[in-house]
Amino acid sequence: MCFGWATRCLSAQPTVQGCCEDKKSGRGKCACVALGYLEERWDLNARNKINALISFFLAKEEVEEFAKLSPDEQQKRLKGIIKKIDADADGFLTEAELSSWIQQSFKHYVVEDAKQQFGEYDKDADGRVSWEEYNIQMYDRVIDFDEQTLEDAEEESFRQLHLKDKKRFEKADRDGVPGLDLEEFIAFEHPEEAEYMEEFVIQEALEEHDKNGDRFVTLEEFLGDYRRDPAASEDPEWILVEKDRFANDYDKNKDGKLDPKELLNWIVPNNEGIAQEEAAHLIEEVDLDGNKKLTEAEILENQELFLNSEATDYGRQLHDESFYHEEL
Repeated sequence: MCFGWATRCLSAQPTVQGCCEDKKSGRGKCACVALGYLEERWDLNARNKINALISFFLAKEEVEEFAKLSPDEQQKRLKGIIKKIDADADGFLTEAELSSWIQQSFKHYVVEDAKQQFGEYDKDADGRVSWEEYNIQMYDRVIDFDEQTLEDAEEESFRQLHLKDKKRFEKADRDGVPGLDLEEFIAFEHPEEAEYMEEFVIQEALEEHDKNGDRFVTLEEFLGDYRRDPAASEDPEWILVEKDRFANDYDKNKDGKLDPKELLNWIVPNNEGIAQEEAAHLIEEVDLDGNKKLTEAEILENQELFLNSEATDYGRQLHDESFYHEEL
């Protein structure tokens, strides 16, 4: 899955590499990990490579469940998914239908992920997650920092991150009732899913990256602490990539800096664009007759490829009845 902001990590700062890490579990939780496989996946024809991909994108128990499905059951469930993607029931899957389905899938798993976390955080089961409950779940104790700067650099860094968490928690609390209900909790964990969080997300990013306070992010600010090694004749490859992204993907008006709207495109990845790219790639790879549409027969002919795509969330949808049986 590629969730945009995906699972919020302690460091809300989008690094130059575009990834963050869950400080508690130590696991990377960013869409870029999955996106790195998009270009490689299409050449993976061998069974062992497909199984390796399935193992990467699915949890261990999901891999085991996937392996237990007979080929006939896999095909039966896949046919159910195909019918749901075919919104106009004309027997063809268009790029627009595939893109729309993938975006629904993103949203579905964001909500399901938040529901699961919500139950873990809501210790007293009152239907709301308090700030104290959030702290206990995250840090095993209630933490309270004031505005006083700490001398220890590591402790000060943690204080800053914790205060950012608290500000976002307070912003997500839209109804003013203490604690977050499920909808507010989703906005806290996945601010890209809540329109009312947009300005806060922009302001949070400006506070992190706009060093001169002009409400813009320059290329230098975008690159963060990077400084070229005086002994090096040129920048490393990853810096060249980031400079290209800054100039061609984010700086739409070509003024050499990111305004708040452009900044939003950087810090909140475009799920719609990701879905459209994946849909177009599926059409290109699976469409056998060149009509820019997919039939059930074409998909079944390329079943393994389709199961290793965002269209089925890398096979995960075959284990979720809401996708292949009930309405999404």
